[in-house]
Amino acid sequence: MTATAAAVRTPPPATPVPMLARVEGAAVAVAAAVLVVRAGYPWWWLLAVFLVFDLSMLGYAVGHRAGAIGYNLVHNLAVPLALLGAHLLLGGGGLLVAVAGCWLFHVGTDRALGFGPRPLG
Repeated sequence: MTATAAAVRTPPPATPVPMLARVEGAAVAVAAAVLVVRAGYPWWWLLAVFLVFDLSMLGYAVGHRAGAIGYNLVHNLAVPLALLGAHLLLGGGGLLVAVAGCWLFHVGTDRALGFGPRPLG
């Protein structure tokens, strides 16, 4: 293996998640848990669905860049918040609240534990 090939396979450096982002993540996770329970869904849905969102990391089987893109697309707040907005605008569809709440819980918990957006390296 050449030096160039070894450099390509080197994983990008990890960037630490700042403490403020961890606190915000914990707040999002708690708010999402309250949302799901207040919407009438059992709390254990949060745990049962938790790992589904980590399937986005399957992109790492292709390479670091594909994995980081997949992870970053799923591990952000934009889509679950848009689902909540759609629920508020369109009404009905309580399942949207459950999916959005579980998704927000996952992202918030990840951030609270120090897992943040991945560098595309």
